[in-house]
Amino acid sequence: MFWKGKVIFLTGASSGIGEALALEAAKRGAILGLLARREQLLQNIAQKIENKGGIARHFACDISDEISVADAAHALRNEFGKIDILIANAGIGGNAKNARELRPGDFRRVIDTNLVGASNAVSAVLPQMIERGSGQLVAISSLAGFRGLPKSAAYCASKAGMTAFFESVRLDVQHKGIDVTIIQPGFIKTPLTNARASKMPFLMELEDSVPLFLRAIEKRKKFAAFPWQLATVVRAGRYFPAWLYDKIAGRAKYRE
Repeated sequence: MFWKGKVIFLTGASSGIGEALALEAAKRGAILGLLARREQLLQNIAQKIENKGGIARHFACDISDEISVADAAHALRNEFGKIDILIANAGIGGNAKNARELRPGDFRRVIDTNLVGASNAVSAVLPQMIERGSGQLVAISSLAGFRGLPKSAAYCASKAGMTAFFESVRLDVQHKGIDVTIIQPGFIKTPLTNARASKMPFLMELEDSVPLFLRAIEKRKKFAAFPWQLATVVRAGRYFPAWLYDKIAGRAKYRE
């Protein structure tokens, strides 16, 4: 019954993890506000939900545009009276050659989408949650935020920043009725990873990962990381001395 009647503001909803979470939450009775740039894909997902008796609204905008994000949240609240849960899922991989070469514009695009975009979404929903004295903020971060990885400077920076941002927000709102859940998945088979030729360790099928996301949200966990095998290795890596970490992580090829 956790999801029944809850109004969910879900960013990055047009494909991959976002689409899968939208469909499953709607199946469990949630009302979905879907936000992403690609309007036709959003329309298709909203139609799928409504064809099965669910309720969905879609808002086509760029997550880095704070005014558009705020307008979308305002429209969703106006219709349904509240937003119970924000799932800040919008993100890009930063695997483009220019981002990997640290070209400023491409680096900024990753940060603007993954980190600033998450901040925009939080700003659009949090004041009203505090006013109501209830709500949940969910960050879809990444195990890549624990330490730096080869050819991943922009992505790792954005996810490390996202994790620290949501944890800081949690400390600010923990006594105001707001839960903050930070989810740090490893490699999941989505359009974001399908283009890579190299093998990714402990790669999960999308359908296997969705219950883990939902369970973390339902239990209002402060942190959740999976798959457990990769999460264990990554967490241990935080305590490696730099020379050992460089030797091990420097051989990683999964960004190729």
